Amino acid sequence: MQSGGARGSRADQADQRRAELLEATRRVVLERGLASTRVADIAKATNVSGGLIHYHFATKDDLITEMLRSTSESEVQRLKEIAADPGTAVERLDRVLRFYIPASRSDQSWILWLDAWAVGVREAHVRTILLELEGAWIEILAEVIAGGVSGGEFVCDDPQGAAERIDGMLDGLVVRYTLHAGNMSRSRLLHHARVAAAREVGLDPAIFPA
Repeated sequence: MQSGGARGSRADQADQRRAELLEATRRVVLERGLASTRVADIAKATNVSGGLIHYHFATKDDLITEMLRSTSESEVQRLKEIAADPGTAVERLDRVLRFYIPASRSDQSWILWLDAWAVGVREAHVRTILLELEGAWIEILAEVIAGGVSGGEFVCDDPQGAAERIDGMLDGLVVRYTLHAGNMSRSRLLHHARVAAAREVGLDPAIFPA
């Protein structure tokens, strides 16, 4: 009879291997794109056989779905932590806006999600993850706005609608910022985000920290 410790050790090793494969998948996808990535590419990047990858993930779609879900859950968890940090409602709202917009045009997270949007038009397993991520972001933003209303800092009769409008506006601007150099700097993108958010919650945009 095998000990629980041995079983636990093997389970830990399997979890570690899965995590390594997911991270490698993310790197390969960022380099090659979702549509062009093959299991063989991931196998080469990790120096393992395709059979080992299929031992952990039955299909390429399963592997891609798990990678996207893992990335999404990590980002949502971080967003929740940022939103829950101490501070005024304005400070919390500003932290959420800053987290959402790309750090630069080469922001790896946004490059991944822009690629996923294109693929998600036709691939249901990718589209599902995108809808989960979008829903979580909107929910957290709506909660921050509602908290500001209940605390007397914001005036907004529809936090959910406000969050949806801010989300839609930011998605469009982020695409423009990421794909086109032009005059859309990150500081300008943040300014637009603050103006839109301030209007939704009944504040002067100047209320945000410099």
